[in-house]
Formats: sequence, structure tokens, C-alpha cells
Amino acid sequence: MHTECTQKSLSFHALSRREVTGSFDGGRITSDGGGLLLRETERVTGIIDGFARCFTDHRNPLLIEHSVYELVAQRVYGLAHGYEDLNDHDELRHDPLMAVLAGKTDPNGQFRGRRDRGKALAGKSTLNRLELTPPDADSQSRYKKIVLDDAAVERLFVDIFQDAHRKAPKQIILDLDATDDPLHGGQEGRFFHGYYKSYCYLPLYIFCGEFLLCAKLRPSNIDAADGALEEVQRIVEQIRVRWPEVRIILRADSGFCREPLMAWCEGCEGVDFVFGLAKNDRLIAEIGPALRRAKSAHQRTGQAARRFKDFRYQTLKSWSRRRRVVGKAEHLAKGANPRFVVTSISRNEIDAATLYEEMYCARGEMENRIKEQQLYMFADRTSTSKMRSNQIRLWCSSVAYALMQALRRLGLTGTPLAKAQCHTIRAKILKIGALIRVTVRRVCVSWSSHYPYQRLFARIHANLTRRRPALAYR
Repeated sequence: MHTECTQKSLSFHALSRREVTGSFDGGRITSDGGGLLLRETERVTGIIDGFARCFTDHRNPLLIEHSVYELVAQRVYGLAHGYEDLNDHDELRHDPLMAVLAGKTDPNGQFRGRRDRGKALAGKSTLNRLELTPPDADSQSRYKKIVLDDAAVERLFVDIFQDAHRKAPKQIILDLDATDDPLHGGQEGRFFHGYYKSYCYLPLYIFCGEFLLCAKLRPSNIDAADGALEEVQRIVEQIRVRWPEVRIILRADSGFCREPLMAWCEGCEGVDFVFGLAKNDRLIAEIGPALRRAKSAHQRTGQAARRFKDFRYQTLKSWSRRRRVVGKAEHLAKGANPRFVVTSISRNEIDAATLYEEMYCARGEMENRIKEQQLYMFADRTSTSKMRSNQIRLWCSSVAYALMQALRRLGLTGTPLAKAQCHTIRAKILKIGALIRVTVRRVCVSWSSHYPYQRLFARIHANLTRRRPALAYR
């Protein structure tokens, strides 16, 4: 049986003749002292403020203790610092630095009522109202009155992406992918997926480089491409409002090689696609001679050999027209490894080898972005009973990712961590022990004198403080 330790002092292995003891009596000390850099990132970008504006607050203003912005900021900063569960906030609400990040003017909570004195932030029961409020709630609802506008959130991610560019790029590539979100309860929309061999959701992600443009939660009893056309249409339409001339290329694996999506691209000026194409006997026969040449080269050199063939192809039933297909005829030590892509880009613009090796294969970088989102921003913590509330959790994680990505893009530029993943940034920059002192006129944060990344920290701070002020998204 697990016993709860209530002793005030903990004894450790002695150091020579000295006793070594520890106790949780250090006072106002935080383990998230680097979070001030995230707060500076928010000042520059306004990402959390933009997310907070997507909520409509039907509460009585005279009875509000925590504004929507404060609730949203507390949740997002918590995720960014590695606190994935709402339960964590029953302890975090005591942390004065987290209160500073959330914008609480009384970070020690000393002016709150007797029951909540010393707790500047909201507890888990208040925070979960962000997720559990139904879309039709209004001022007459009993408890949950903070309603999220789904369409506004979807627009926000595209606005964040476009606001990050001083001028319109000539070309952008939108990467589409689906992944599994394992489930361990009786959540709404729960189905068993044969490929992933588990009960899961099948969220759709769309990225442009490091920028997240779409995170759509879906049940797993669907085709991977279901709903992708509607999301692409929405995103392209919004991008075109500000960047009417930009060329857009869709890139995805064979799970998205579907006639409606390809036909839409072909009928839309300035939109092209590069999709993986599942191999079959007809396709393999088409590159048969190239495969034999690759095999001969491999036998001669002992090295992997690769040849390409560019040809026109049409399926027997599903495609409406002939399309350009690039076949990779590759032979490895383990045998033949043929692969195919289909594209609307002409061979006059880009040759077969470049199309496959430099354009299509680069989509693998998107998997790192999904890993950051799923593993490090806790997008897979979809444990509520309703699909809508799990979607809101996914969006909270997505906003946390967007804030971390902005810190990487704006603060870490020119530093050794410019390409670091979120968990590395969190471990080296955000998770710093610090002593907090709150007075009438200032909040003083004192970090360890022996923190090993002091110069890096100062450089990140300098990068952020010279940026322009925050933008409003709505």
C-alpha cells in the first residue's frame, strides 16, 4: 500500500561527516524561471491574446475573478512548460511567476478571499470551463458560460502564419498528414484503427514549414484524406485575401492522393500538388527497365542505386485524367524499393529527380513538427468524454506550440538553439529555478548564479525586446 510522506525534512546520503537534508521551505521559488521569455514572445506576437479573443464570455462581469485572457494564458503557459493536465494547476495556482505570465496584477494572491488567499490563479475546476462549455451556452446557462468560436480559432492559425512574414512569399508548400491519437477510455468518436492497432482519433494536421495552419480532430473510422479538401479550401481562401499572387503547392503521402483533391488543385489557378502514389503492378511494370538498370548498378558497385522515370499515367477507374507520375527505381541491399509520386507540376519546370529528392522527400520534416505537437505539447491528452472538448484541448496544445515556435523563430535566431525542438528549449531555457520577490513596485526574479546558459538567455532576451509590439488578430 502506498503511504503518503508528511515529514518536513528529507535525509540523504551524508557527505563525509556532514548530514545532507532537504525540505520544501525555500519560499517563493519557481521551477519555470525562463517563462519570462515566453511572456516577451507573447508581447511581440499576441498569440495568446488572439486565442483569448476567440472566446465569448457570458459571465456576469461583476462576479469575474479570472478573465478569459488569464484563464487561456494560464492553460497555454502551463502546456508550454510541460504541465499537460488540468490537475497540475491546483498546485501551479500558488506559483507567483505563473501568475505574472498570466497577467495577474496580484501575483501572490494576497488580496483574494480567505478561501483562495495565496492562490492567484484559477484551479482545475475553473479552467475546465474553457473546454466543457457547450457551443450554445449563453448568459442564462448555470455554470459554463465561456464559448469558443471554432471558426475564429481556425482563422487565427493562418493569421499567425501570415503576420510572421513582412511581405508575401512567392511560393509556399502546405504539408498535409494524419496521425493517430491513442485513446484509453470511452471517448465520443472512439473507433479501432486496424493500421495503428488501437482505439484512437485520427487528427489532420496542415503545416507550412514550422507553422501550424490546421489541427482538426477526427474519428478514426474514416479515410485519411476525409475533410482535407474542405480544410485546404478554407486555408487557401484566407491566404489569398492577403497574398493573392502567392503560389501554393500541396504536399502529402499517398493517403491524400484522391481525385477530388487533385481535381480541385488542377481547377484552381496557382495551386499545385505533389502526392505520393501507392505502387501497383502497372506502375512497377512501367519502370521495369529502370529497376533492372538500378539492380545492375547495385551489383556492380555494392551501393544503393537509384534511377528515375517520368511518364503519364491514369488509373483504370478513379482518376478523371492522365497525370504526370515520377517513378523512383531504387535497388538496395535488401532488394528493389520502387516508389511513385503524382504531381500537377510540369516536367519543364522541375525534373524528375529534383521533384522527388528535393521537393517530395522534404515532407519528412513535417513529422518532426507533429512529434513536437503530439509528444511535447501534449496534443494527445484527449481524455474528456466529448469530441468537442477534446478538440479544444488539441487547439490549446496547438497555441502552445505556436508560442514555442515563435520563441524559436524570433528569440533563438542566430543562437545554437535556433533549430532545437520544443522539449530541448523547455529543458534548457524555460525550466530554470528562480527566487521570486513581489513588492509594491516590482517583481524581482533571481536565477541561479551558476545557470550554464546565461549568455544564451541574455541574447534571446535581446532578440525579443527589440521586436515590434504585439498585433491584434481580430
